[in-house]
Amino acid sequence: MSEVDFPARTLDELVARPRAVLDADTLARAARIVADVEQGGEEEALRHAARLDGFQPGDRWLFDRAALDAARDRLPVGMRGDLEAMADRIRQFALAQRAALTDVDVEVPGGRAGHTVLPVARAGCYAPAGRFPLPSSLLMGAVTARAAGVGEVWVASPRPSDTMLAAAAIAGADGLIGLGGAQAIAALAFGIGTVAAVDVIVGPGNRWVTAAKQAVSGRVGIDMLAGPSELVVLADDSADPAIVAADLLGQAEHDVDALPVLVTTSADLVESVRRELAEQLAVLPTAQTARAALAAGGVVVCRSLDEAISAVDRLAPEHLQLALRDPGAVATRIGNAGALFLGERSAEVFGDYGAGPNHVLPTGGGARFTAGLSVFTFLRARTWLRLDDAEPLGLQTARLARVEGLEAHARAAEARG
Repeated sequence: MSEVDFPARTLDELVARPRAVLDADTLARAARIVADVEQGGEEEALRHAARLDGFQPGDRWLFDRAALDAARDRLPVGMRGDLEAMADRIRQFALAQRAALTDVDVEVPGGRAGHTVLPVARAGCYAPAGRFPLPSSLLMGAVTARAAGVGEVWVASPRPSDTMLAAAAIAGADGLIGLGGAQAIAALAFGIGTVAAVDVIVGPGNRWVTAAKQAVSGRVGIDMLAGPSELVVLADDSADPAIVAADLLGQAEHDVDALPVLVTTSADLVESVRRELAEQLAVLPTAQTARAALAAGGVVVCRSLDEAISAVDRLAPEHLQLALRDPGAVATRIGNAGALFLGERSAEVFGDYGAGPNHVLPTGGGARFTAGLSVFTFLRARTWLRLDDAEPLGLQTARLARVEGLEAHARAAEARG
């Protein structure tokens, strides 16, 4: 059994680790693809698909609802049941989130004001299909969009298998665009064939997908710019080293650029975890990828729980596993994390496969300023104002407008009497 390279790190090393995936060359080349598709539509999208993904003339790229339903009906009963159960859990959690955001109607001087919560009309949900097709990500996007009340939902995913097509049916999608990469994001943003342009694009993908989302952002809404997957396990001396190792490997196998990190108050735990990592890697089919990710991740040993909590907040990880005696008490003290998993039974992988909360989460420190994909991504709180008597606000508004040098504003206020 070979030793595992899971090095000790300083917090500064991990915070400074380059986590951005959008280098200048990728951004420029993705932007060119987006511009080509914007100008040339279907022809340009298929040209780039042929150049980059081996798309052949005559290959099918548009799958309507009937095609999705047919794929669903071809699935083995057990697989279909698992996908439907996952979709239902995602849906129920998303509906509970939707119910938490209500319309507002309050009194203001001379009348009333408020907001009305409205879904976007059309959403596009990208689902990766690189090393491993991800029907779970498809469900996370499309099911959540439907729960938010979006009227038209399209999925994009390259070379879709029956499983991906079936997942789109189970999610309630209207259809699937069988393209990937930057050309798929552009097709969603600007429309392609009979598919109209969407209002919001969500879903994880590779650097080309992420760069294309940045290129179209502002013309359509996006959920976030996602990077490689991250997991921090925050553990004390009560943690089971075998479980900690299993959780770290669950993230490390995603990608060589994934970030698995152990933050602990127990130096003894570190060596136990390293031994467990070595044993589990010896029989792991994805060991080559996981070893590379572990070597780029590492361990931070802290002198106290307070110091460990501060370390986690600086890292602002995508996933945070709390392997602690009292995870509930610590959870209330965590400021920055995309998603929390409280206690060793609450494995992060349960979140990956639809325990309820969404698994599309901010990476690269993004948890400091944004949250994961949810129904809120597809909703807008549109405000309104109705004044029956303009006088209470009119004089003050006119005075403030003149302070700013906006005479027409002042006169518009005074015209109400």
